[in-house]
Amino acid sequence: MKVILQKDVLNLGDAGDLKEVADGYARNFLIPRRLAVRANDGNTKVALHQKRLADLKREKRTKVMKDLSASIEGKTYEVKVKVGENDKLFGSVTANDIVLAIKKTGVEIDKRKLDLGEPLKALGEFKIKVRLAEGVAPQILVKVVGEA
Repeated sequence: MKVILQKDVLNLGDAGDLKEVADGYARNFLIPRRLAVRANDGNTKVALHQKRLADLKREKRTKVMKDLSASIEGKTYEVKVKVGENDKLFGSVTANDIVLAIKKTGVEIDKRKLDLGEPLKALGEFKIKVRLAEGVAPQILVKVVGEA
């Protein structure tokens, strides 16, 4: 059965794609969950139009993210944290702390875009990847500095 995907489906395709799938998969999974519709002439034209709009939107977003990437790429951001004896941190530096340091320079970034892996629990410099969009992932340098 030919279907037009309404949403991105893992291991099948992106929204707007025309796919040939098993009848049972389409009837029992894709169509009831509104992930796809049965392909016919009218639906195909609408799907192609939606795909073009989605591509334009994605290109525009990527362009904006590349501009944002150029403004933060390679810069150093300083995060001050309280430390105790032997420069041991009280707590850790989280994505939210880093976003606040970036915000002081006038750039807004969502904390979910930062790829920390795990919170920073030591003083020093750390390279952090910022996943802005597909193919746009600048690296920033975060300097964790202690204050007594």
